[in-house]
Amino acid sequence: MENKGPGHFSLAQMPGLIKLMRPKHWVKNGFVLAPLVFSKAFLEYHAVINSLLAVLLFCVASSATYISNDLYDIESDRRHIKKSKDRPLAAGTVSIPAAFFVLFCLYAVIIGGWFVTPKVVTVIIGYLLLNLAYTFVLKHQPVMDIFTIAIGFVLRVYAGAVALDVPLSSWMFITTLCLALYLAAIKRRQELRQSGTDGRKVLEKYSLILIERYVEMAATSTLIFYSMFVISAKPDLVITVPLVLFGLFRYWFVVETDDNGESPTDVLLADWQLLLTVALWVVACAFALWPGPV
Repeated sequence: MENKGPGHFSLAQMPGLIKLMRPKHWVKNGFVLAPLVFSKAFLEYHAVINSLLAVLLFCVASSATYISNDLYDIESDRRHIKKSKDRPLAAGTVSIPAAFFVLFCLYAVIIGGWFVTPKVVTVIIGYLLLNLAYTFVLKHQPVMDIFTIAIGFVLRVYAGAVALDVPLSSWMFITTLCLALYLAAIKRRQELRQSGTDGRKVLEKYSLILIERYVEMAATSTLIFYSMFVISAKPDLVITVPLVLFGLFRYWFVVETDDNGESPTDVLLADWQLLLTVALWVVACAFALWPGPV
């Protein structure tokens, strides 16, 4: 059979195409399920289906943003020590035409989702536009780059609320924002520590001391707002506060000792204590919010 070369789509590129979509990062879309838990709708069949559909569409959308970003950054990624090997486009394991083909397919799925759940897809379109702005402009703006990443998580939670047709709690909004700022700030800190200013141009505007202050502020705010939410609105969830506090401590410990953190997903999936903490938090929330007998 004739070899059509790396510029054509082929089955040999499938492993790279799957990696290009970064499926392990779909765990971030678990934020979409937060309203399902806190609205006590997790025992309603239609609510669960609608929430899972929103998660699926966000997985498609997040993969589309990863591909768009990698296409835009392909030249700089080829000059990066780590990304030149890890990113399929930069490493040459996936061709540019193949990446565009997959991107087109992902957008087609999102368009199809409009006919099923238009309100959720409207939020997703906002997410896609925000990430395009991040790719071309916002990721080069200090502070704004961190907030853009964090707003992406807030939109996930908002999409979960829209899927259930329930209002987004003010407490959930601000707590999610602070937690996402904590993760995003640590990501920037580790990029600056490990790659210096070579990895991202925006890192030239930061210092380790400044970013660490951002991390501490965001972590403190996360704990305060979550605790206030629990005390004022969901007192039965007080048992989850120590778990949130432990999770914040443990994440920082793993980042500091293992010199990891450029990818929050990698940190979570590689540490059994963090995974156990998340699992216990979910179980504790379900137990505390489980509807009692009528």
